[in-house]
Amino acid sequence: MRRLLIVSNPKNWKLRIPGVELVGAQDYLGKPEQFTGAGIRVYNLCRSYRYQTQGYYISLLAEARGHRPLPNVTTIQDLKNRSLIRFYSDELEDLIQKSLAHLQAKEFQLSIYFGRNVAKRYDRLAHALFNVFPAPLLRAEFVHGKEGWEMRRIGVISENEIPDTHHDFLNEAADRYFRRQPRPKKQQGARYDLAILYDPEEDPPTSDLRALKAFIKAGAKLGLAAELITKDDYGSLAEFDALFIRETTSVKNHTFRFSRRATAEGLVVIDDPESILKCMNKVYLAELMQRHKIRTPKTMVVHWDNAERVLEEMGLPCVLKQPDSAFSQGVVKAKTPEELKHEIERLLDSSELIIAQEFLPTDFDWRIGVLDQKPLYACKYFMARSHWQIYNHEKKGAAFSGEATTLAIEDVPAKVVDTAVKAANLIGDGLYGVDLKEVGGKVYVIEVNDNPSIEHNIEDEVIGEELYLRIMQSFLERIEKKRGRTQS
Repeated sequence: MRRLLIVSNPKNWKLRIPGVELVGAQDYLGKPEQFTGAGIRVYNLCRSYRYQTQGYYISLLAEARGHRPLPNVTTIQDLKNRSLIRFYSDELEDLIQKSLAHLQAKEFQLSIYFGRNVAKRYDRLAHALFNVFPAPLLRAEFVHGKEGWEMRRIGVISENEIPDTHHDFLNEAADRYFRRQPRPKKQQGARYDLAILYDPEEDPPTSDLRALKAFIKAGAKLGLAAELITKDDYGSLAEFDALFIRETTSVKNHTFRFSRRATAEGLVVIDDPESILKCMNKVYLAELMQRHKIRTPKTMVVHWDNAERVLEEMGLPCVLKQPDSAFSQGVVKAKTPEELKHEIERLLDSSELIIAQEFLPTDFDWRIGVLDQKPLYACKYFMARSHWQIYNHEKKGAAFSGEATTLAIEDVPAKVVDTAVKAANLIGDGLYGVDLKEVGGKVYVIEVNDNPSIEHNIEDEVIGEELYLRIMQSFLERIEKKRGRTQS
């Protein structure tokens, strides 16, 4: 790999890193013939990234040339987005408060050199901000208010803004960054790199370790070098060709940020940001199914103005759902008028809209996996022991979840499969898990899930390795299509 450190004026820089070329911005822009070939990484240290400045064009043209710039244009735009900065300030709130708690001042500046700070006590915060805004040289400004510390601004810094006393540390940080353990080289015969985002601590996991290994093995057979990554690898996303999210998604956590960033980087992404947004919101799903005349349990979108009508219109028992409920969490069953009133008020305190649905008791829910707008697998998810849902979050061990049975697609009633595919296709062409109930000969869609569970000996029980191969094949075809190539 050829690594280029691009600066506005090389004469002003004392930075000398073995194996890294110091290149003037004008040379990189004006002499493209000197910077050809595969595997070039560009580290843009220009003094400004403002629109149409040298620094902006370095990152823009690096992307056009197939070089991988740090920062890329997406990061440059993110650094200007105040609402996004506020969002990340909130997301990193605990770390910010903990890192700055000892300070007596009301304002604080944190300089970040290749993900590190001169004071070791701030390294975790510096690394977290570098992961969110991957740029070599950053400075974050914090202010202390009534609710604690808040990040007011974060931006790039140029060479003349680096204190003389920091230059030795900058050399050390840069040297350490470039000497860090590189990602493993692609497996022999691998054409593309696939990142699988997972949480090793998640319980229950979206995919267990044996399933994750099966994905990696299937990818290798198709020329995809699949690698497990965690939320700490955000800054490495640009090194991959595709992202497969295998931990529970939420618009409120890092999974959505990964999906959004990877999409902006041009990676093939499952689950894509639009699918996460659509599937996460039960209000959206309710309106979508209704508009397309797909049968669901009787459903009512509830707000403060119509809350008193829920009992009359829905009856009891009644199921209430937070808009972003998942894994049976944020879902309650009200059996009495008092319970109904209490739960509606509780849920509306945190959301302008919630969902009320009629209760349809069944022994199991159908789960139909859909990929590329076609059925992939079929399961019966049985209710947890002595419970009305698949998951019982008040129990542990065997009582936590119900049993699961996997069937061949052809052994599932056609109306169940057809309804599932129709519902999933309203969301997109990614990987979805559609939950349905069959009552009195009628099929009802309960919800469409992005990021469906795929675990060893459950979803793969019937078709085995073929399940993993089909998903990896979908990634391969999407990458080839994005790159304008056809398979030989």
